Amino acid sequence: MRLIPRLLTLLALLAPCAAHAELKVVATLPDLAAIAREIGGPHVTVTALAPPSQDPHYVDPRPNLILPLNRADLLIVNGLELEVGWLPPLQVAARNGRIQTGGDGYFDASSVVRRLGVPQGKVDRAMGDIHPGGNPHFLLDPRAARPIVAALATRMGKLDPKQADRYRANAADFDRRLAAFADTQRARFAALPAARRRVVAYHASLIYLFDWLGLDEAETVEPRPGIAPTPAHVARVLSLMKKDGIRAVVQEAYYPKKTSETLARLAGGQVVVLPGGTPDGTAYLAHLEGIADALYAALAAPEAE
Repeated sequence: MRLIPRLLTLLALLAPCAAHAELKVVATLPDLAAIAREIGGPHVTVTALAPPSQDPHYVDPRPNLILPLNRADLLIVNGLELEVGWLPPLQVAARNGRIQTGGDGYFDASSVVRRLGVPQGKVDRAMGDIHPGGNPHFLLDPRAARPIVAALATRMGKLDPKQADRYRANAADFDRRLAAFADTQRARFAALPAARRRVVAYHASLIYLFDWLGLDEAETVEPRPGIAPTPAHVARVLSLMKKDGIRAVVQEAYYPKKTSETLARLAGGQVVVLPGGTPDGTAYLAHLEGIADALYAALAAPEAE
């Protein structure tokens, strides 16, 4: 009986160590969180700051996001200024040196991907919401995820050496699945007639998705990124859709749908609304498969009589 108080004290001292056995990961986006879970498995706890329903450019930096950042061993960011409007003040408030930019616990996914949409020449606000380093929406392409997976597994192994072999093995398995899925879906879309593979996007955020699936973005509903559509521009888009038989308008769920629905209705097509990010409890590949299936169904649908 005299040993019980000592055992309780020992357990209390060991509890923080046991809790710390899991690598605490915070990802800015749900897609990055889903990727981290594939690599880490049961050896990591992962928190996403942005919900899939919210535009990642404009996340509300709520005070409740500070605590997971304060406790994090690793912060995964998309980069290319996608989070520049909301993440920096949260990093400062977290008072966690590990996850500050340049620290061992800070991982910028954009640093390892092939960038599309890098503007040429001078960039100014008249061009709309342009990212000087390139388009940041690369997580819609599983091919872009592959170098992220490899680099992230290495970083996680550095922070948690005891599980480094497990992280590498999980990453290798995930990479094989990503490659096979990417090739299968690209071949599936390539079998469609070229005319069926032309689409209109609402915002200039889908170029990686279209590049992966071999789709041609004929126009965007916004005249410039982040600029609301004008009647004159919408009329031009409608004329193009009718002339070229374009029947799909593609957009993320967090953008307004009224103009896209009008264009699709008048052109005899449909709007394909994509989720903004991987939903909670959904695997990254399952998320991309749902996107590919929705797009294919719209493009392969019989023409209305």
